[in-house]
Amino acid sequence: MNERIAQQLSTLPELPGVYLMHDENDVIIYVGKARVLKNRVRQYFQATQKPIKVQTMVSHIAYFEYVITPSELDALILESNLIKKYKPQYNILLKDDKHYPYLRINRREPFPGITVSRRLKKDGARYFGPYMGVSVKELLELVHAAYPLRSCARLESKRRPCLNAHMGRCMAPCTGNVSAEAYAETVDEVIRFLSGNDEGMQRIFTEKMMQAAENEEFETAMLYRDRLKALEKLQQKKHAAFATPVDYDVFGCASNGSETVVNVQYVRKGKLMGARNYTISDASLDNADTLRSFLLQFYREETDIPQKLLLDISLPDSKEIAAYLTEKMSRRVELHTPQRGVPKELVQTARKNAEDYLYKTMESHRRQEELTTGAMYKLQEYLHLPTPPRRMECYDISHISGTDKTASMVVFFDGAPARADYRRFRIKTVEGSNDFASMYEALSRRLMRAKSGDEAFLPLPDLLIIDGGKVQLQYAREAMQNQGYSIPIVSLAKRDEEIYTTEQEEPLRLDKSNLSLRLMQRIRDEAHRFAITYHRSLRNKRFESALSEIEGIGPKKRAALYKKFHSLEKLKQASVEELAEAEGISSQLAARIHEALHKPDAPSTIDEVWGDGE
Repeated sequence: MNERIAQQLSTLPELPGVYLMHDENDVIIYVGKARVLKNRVRQYFQATQKPIKVQTMVSHIAYFEYVITPSELDALILESNLIKKYKPQYNILLKDDKHYPYLRINRREPFPGITVSRRLKKDGARYFGPYMGVSVKELLELVHAAYPLRSCARLESKRRPCLNAHMGRCMAPCTGNVSAEAYAETVDEVIRFLSGNDEGMQRIFTEKMMQAAENEEFETAMLYRDRLKALEKLQQKKHAAFATPVDYDVFGCASNGSETVVNVQYVRKGKLMGARNYTISDASLDNADTLRSFLLQFYREETDIPQKLLLDISLPDSKEIAAYLTEKMSRRVELHTPQRGVPKELVQTARKNAEDYLYKTMESHRRQEELTTGAMYKLQEYLHLPTPPRRMECYDISHISGTDKTASMVVFFDGAPARADYRRFRIKTVEGSNDFASMYEALSRRLMRAKSGDEAFLPLPDLLIIDGGKVQLQYAREAMQNQGYSIPIVSLAKRDEEIYTTEQEEPLRLDKSNLSLRLMQRIRDEAHRFAITYHRSLRNKRFESALSEIEGIGPKKRAALYKKFHSLEKLKQASVEELAEAEGISSQLAARIHEALHKPDAPSTIDEVWGDGE
């Protein structure tokens, strides 16, 4: 323990608050919350046995700071916000962005359909799910086979019913042939089914199967027989857990000192809908702290919080967490550690699942860590960087013969893509196919936005990577310096995968199997993909816009022209005869296209078509 920390420990208050641990480079590496700051912070520096992750984190602490809060609940909220803002290295960072599907019915619509949604919104609609291990496509097929709800994306008035209506799969509200009340009764039946009452659907399929058999429509009877089997299979996947229709989220936790797994199980309407494992790395002093921090991140964006959360361990600040979630949901939310009955069996099962996942999947997780954070720390060594390059940004330029020039900014955090932070630029000031000047412009604009305090371009990266060689690196470095920044910057040349730095004349050459090189290749390739995708979208939009006002050109003919000419420039250079060679283009239409594209006011640049943009 250094003198600065010892001095700070002697002045800690006996009040609730949040503490922030800093390393020697003034980087915040951990944020924690305390009921009593004096007692909590001192625990990190006492000579007692601590988890491996805590020991590692403490060895990097140069000093700490703290913020006193009016209450423990305020400390809880502040801790959550600071973790989101600073993304400390030793805090839980949930990177898993996979959202399981829900089924959505909006009863506010007069004739609601049923749709799939990956995100829950406070929009007044009813959501059912999440569905894990169940094909939502098959589930929707069962619903529409039993209940004739509309399946079209939008309800539009029509004179004649669609094919689904003729097949008896839709009541055709678009034609006005069904009242809102009669339609609502069918919606109620669908809601009862999605809420766990399968008897209605089972009865419908059985009746239809028997009726088809009596009419000697054996193929139809077999179809409904198969649907009954599919329904039975669906019922088997939703194991009954409670006799009453309760909603729970169940949490079980397991740790080996360096890694922790949290198993989350979803109980909806008394049935176990599925489970999910989260592998996390956190420098909390105990599992209770880890689970508390996990809950705050897990429910940061979630709106489907059930009334009761079942935990396998008691949390000292469970009342504050419950108050926070209650305020978020505008209805009561409780945290409970059950001691008996089915709830206790559920949390024990969740813990066993977490333990099983922890010990069976650690090898693959270690491999993934080697490819991401491990490769990142090694890259710090190879490039002699002052800090680990936790946030890396890579830039690439895309265009065809100097037209529709675009630049991409791709971000990797802790060695993995951070897609929410990706940005793209349309090059505005560069004439012709000058990649060097385009790179200069893109990086200058990115840093100018950061300098102005634009949150969309903050924080600054720990390492800038340029797709290209030595000259591209020089232009990018000049752009950075002209904006008053000194950020480590390198370039990666495609030809021999050489890494150029600003510190030495000769490039750094790593073995092709080196994991740090592979990390740089991944971010470089991602920047290339992102730039090309944006370039193609602009090129396609310009092509479509130039043809949109020409009479007789619809989607099919536009696609045929694009297939033959690929760009607006080549289209404009084509003769009437060449235009007529495209599929579906007559000589008269080819002449009309040629005339429209060569008018004095015909659009020739992307800005003329779409205006100026980012």
